[in-house]
Amino acid sequence: MINISRLNEVLAEYKQDFIDKQWKNEKYKWEAVKCFQDNWDINTANFSEMLAHSIAKTENLLASMNYLPAAMIKSFASQAPEEVRAMFRHLYDERRDVYERIDAFKTESAVLLEKFGKGAKQHYQKENAISTYLWLRYPDTYYIYKYGEVSAVANELESSYTFKSGAYASNIRNSLLLYNELCEELQKDQELKQLLASQVTPSCYSDPELRTLTIDVGFYISRKIKEPKQVNEDLWFPKNYSPEITSEQWGALLNDKEVFTTGSLEIMRRLKDYGGMASCTQLSVKYGENLHFYLNGSVALARRIKEKTNCPILDDEENSRYWPILYIGREADKSDAGSYIWKLRDELSQALDTIDLSQVQLYAKVADSVVHGYWWLNANPKIWSFSDIAIGDVQSYTLYNDNGNKRRIFQNFLDVKAGDYLIGYESNPVKKVVALGKFVAEQDGEKVCFEKVEGLASPIDYQMVKSCPELEKMEYFINPQGSLFKLTKGEYDFILDLIREENPILSENRATPYTKVDFLNEVYMAEDQYEMLAAVLQNKKNVILQGPPGVGKTFAAKRLAYSIMEEKDENRIEFVQFHQSYSYEDFMMGYKPVNDGFELKYGIFYRFCQKAANQPEKDFFFIIDEINRGNLSRIFGELLMLLERDYRGTKATLAYNGLTFSVPQNVFIIGMMNTADRSLAMMDYALRRRFSFFELKPGFDSVGFVQYQHALHDEVFDRLISIIKELNSEIVLDNSLGKGFCIGHSYFCGQSACTDTWLQSVIQYEVLPMLNEYWFDDPNRLQKWDNLLSGVFQ
Repeated sequence: MINISRLNEVLAEYKQDFIDKQWKNEKYKWEAVKCFQDNWDINTANFSEMLAHSIAKTENLLASMNYLPAAMIKSFASQAPEEVRAMFRHLYDERRDVYERIDAFKTESAVLLEKFGKGAKQHYQKENAISTYLWLRYPDTYYIYKYGEVSAVANELESSYTFKSGAYASNIRNSLLLYNELCEELQKDQELKQLLASQVTPSCYSDPELRTLTIDVGFYISRKIKEPKQVNEDLWFPKNYSPEITSEQWGALLNDKEVFTTGSLEIMRRLKDYGGMASCTQLSVKYGENLHFYLNGSVALARRIKEKTNCPILDDEENSRYWPILYIGREADKSDAGSYIWKLRDELSQALDTIDLSQVQLYAKVADSVVHGYWWLNANPKIWSFSDIAIGDVQSYTLYNDNGNKRRIFQNFLDVKAGDYLIGYESNPVKKVVALGKFVAEQDGEKVCFEKVEGLASPIDYQMVKSCPELEKMEYFINPQGSLFKLTKGEYDFILDLIREENPILSENRATPYTKVDFLNEVYMAEDQYEMLAAVLQNKKNVILQGPPGVGKTFAAKRLAYSIMEEKDENRIEFVQFHQSYSYEDFMMGYKPVNDGFELKYGIFYRFCQKAANQPEKDFFFIIDEINRGNLSRIFGELLMLLERDYRGTKATLAYNGLTFSVPQNVFIIGMMNTADRSLAMMDYALRRRFSFFELKPGFDSVGFVQYQHALHDEVFDRLISIIKELNSEIVLDNSLGKGFCIGHSYFCGQSACTDTWLQSVIQYEVLPMLNEYWFDDPNRLQKWDNLLSGVFQ
């Protein structure tokens, strides 16, 4: 049952609009039925000519810019009249089930397309068109079926009949039942019947059963639901001005090519297509061209109209004098894109309804010699995921599901061309834009193929995209049922801007070359040690540089990365320092407070791995200072397994976002650990198994340090280094300390000239405080070394 109270509310509005608006625009439906009834003769000798005459007045019911069932059925009838005659004869056989007849008509149309289609991609003989043929033949029995309209009617009237995208058989049957109920209620409304009778002319079908009126009421309900939101009339500007141009005068102007140029008509068509009200930003994103095309184009058009008609203009500042001839306007609110909204004047909008704009360019032409398409591709993570595809890998996507049925919005799959760009989106529970890609081959009858170009280090949340008013007319947001959706170039570019704000492109600046020789000159390490260290890292993927303070662990880690990369590329190195409060949420991902709620944020290691995955041919280095200061099990979580060399590339599903994640093969982890820190507990054994440990020792005897020492040519420096070596020997022999507590060489590096002031500061504020910690229970030994070190300067 339908909600009668709600229906009566709708009918009150419908009757109020009927004569001035509805009948004026929709009268052709009754004329189309009359024309069909007057001309239809299935046994005529010239079937194709008869068919053309019969459907001559159907207008946009069977023909529009991208909807061509009338043209295709007439083409089939001219080439195969007997086959098409038989199709209509079977369609009109009332002894058979209605859906079986519709389905058979579709099947035969597919056969004709293959034989006579001349390269056409589809026959357009779908449920909507075929139900129109049924209604034209039996207007007292059938209705036009359109999924969007009948769904809207069911929802608005709170009907118990349900409609599901793709469930054609049940949808057809339920639509007949629903509209029969609606028709019964209309037949009870005497005022409505009288209104119709008062307008019907001899050129119209009389509609005794009100079936065509029922179709029109359904159309009215669906359009009312889609009408733009109501805005306070007080907000529109200007209030007390009119150009005093009637709709008839606008009609004449629209046909004057000196006034309405090609560009002007493009602006008009796009505004009408958008709903009659939009900002320049919205038009630019949806249809292309820049903002000035719409802004300057509208002002120039208004000036021409002023010159042609001498109509009054607004007595206002220059920037608002002319456009009010065409529009009324208001400031955009937070839910709108752009800064100002234009709305077509009613008279101009009515005139536009009377002219054919089908040949006017709806979308701006792309200036490039190669025109690319743009797409939004959905992945259902319960079935497949973009993260399962490596960068550069080609993935196929079938045109038919496992049951052999066509994918929803099948035409989109047919329209894909090689070189088209795609936005990769993962649906529930992920609900994020996660990848960019490119189609590498168009459909071959079974599949299309695309290449993953980039995985996003910071995926873009669905709500961020959905909340942008610039994207409100996106095909996916209007009807999200399906997997492949068209994007305009403006929509693609806008989404790409959102992506780039969170995922900037790496700098292409040429990096400075860096070799093993450079490493050995800067890091005072023997060559054989370097060779061993580089080999350990490349073999194990994960290494921890351990050693006493001052041996240059941090300095060496970065230059080790440079030397393996063979260049100083900071884009491929990330540095982080662990501490006791550091967590998995910081490292990988987690919910962080944002305003009044929480938002999922991606951690530094997650983003780094995604960045590395986008360039699999290059090595990336993640450096962790003070690695043993963090709660490692808490920080790494499920990564413990994924870090291991043998499990690189293995995917695990993350609890926070449902995405799969892996540590790429080209990510190397370098940790640093101070062996002299007594406050730290032993590292987790599970983590120790996944790292190699390389000990860095004081490099006072290395070739590099000796050369550095000679270059300084300072006797005080030479004496001090000798004493430090003696000190380190004593530390090594101390059972409570050992080699992990030696004094490193880096305390004494980095100077081009040596001064006593600098050396005294190193001893006084760095070396002696450390010794005080070592030998806090042995003041005599501490005093001894204080005297020796300080005595160098006397």
